[in-house]
Amino acid sequence: MVVSCTGGERGDVLNAQAQEDVDAFGLDAVRRAEMSQAARILDVEHRWLGFIDSGYPEEGHQVAPDSFAGLPLEVVTEPLVALIREFRPHVVTTYDEAGGYPHPDHIRTHEVTMAAVDAAANPQRFPGGPIWDVPKVYYNQQFTKRRVEALHLALVDADLESPYHDWLERIDENPDAFERVTTRIQSADYFDTRDRALLAHRTQIDPEGLWFAVPREIEKQIWPTEDFEIARSIVPVETPEDDLFAGLRG
Repeated sequence: MVVSCTGGERGDVLNAQAQEDVDAFGLDAVRRAEMSQAARILDVEHRWLGFIDSGYPEEGHQVAPDSFAGLPLEVVTEPLVALIREFRPHVVTTYDEAGGYPHPDHIRTHEVTMAAVDAAANPQRFPGGPIWDVPKVYYNQQFTKRRVEALHLALVDADLESPYHDWLERIDENPDAFERVTTRIQSADYFDTRDRALLAHRTQIDPEGLWFAVPREIEKQIWPTEDFEIARSIVPVETPEDDLFAGLRG
């Protein structure tokens, strides 16, 4: 199951090809349709928590009090607790404490996920439904400096234009977040499906943009994994892992 915390109502349209649909139907409706298509491609269940996008505030601008990042933590945690108790996941993945990048909704997603995992196992918190103690929680660590550098150098070696010059100059990871990676999942066989699901989000993804700058054959050779950091586990963990469900099978 994929859970979307907000509808992305205050986001930007990053692909001009999608602007006509946004003008006709509104960004909220278009993004809901995009998410529905992506879920079909991935063959996953999907739920909305139903909160309003906080937007990416400019300097000096505060998030709206009715938005996902502006509401009290207890308010935005309760519906995720209900979903965890209903779905009973063995593994949950989410952003780390930095949010991947400092969008207020990414950081709030980390906070809400960790709070909901705790509360779902506690019968005194948000009564309703049988409790569920999530066995393993992981942080997504896909966009580390080491990964970007490896893909950048591979493009340079292949005499192809790299879009990562500016990105590498902006990345200031000391130490590199890759040092936190505990679990690397071989994913090259699924890159095509991943890409189709990503392209379904037309308002956010330009098919000629950054996410598709690396030929997939180069990516499969240089960095064929999706990378995670084990954040907590109620079963013994031996790292490095190559399976999010290690220790849970059987």
